[in-house]
Amino acid sequence: MAERFNRWDAANYLKSDEDIQAYLDACIEEDAGDGKTIAAALGAIARARNMAQLARDAGMSREGLYKALSGDGNPSFGNL
Repeated sequence: MAERFNRWDAANYLKSDEDIQAYLDACIEEDAGDGKTIAAALGAIARARNMAQLARDAGMSREGLYKALSGDGNPSFGNL
């Protein structure tokens, strides 16, 4: 029987406000200065907190919000 592994996703472990705060603080501290780690952290937080509702609240498409908050996205105020 072969083992199956799922891709690790921080969103699965962000259960409380304290978890989210600690994760975001760590990502801010570890960011290389380009904002990619912070953007990816915001994406994980958004997935943990219901991306579809957040997109509706922000007036964006869910796909657009996923892209903006990915590690390769551009989460500038102009996009969000």
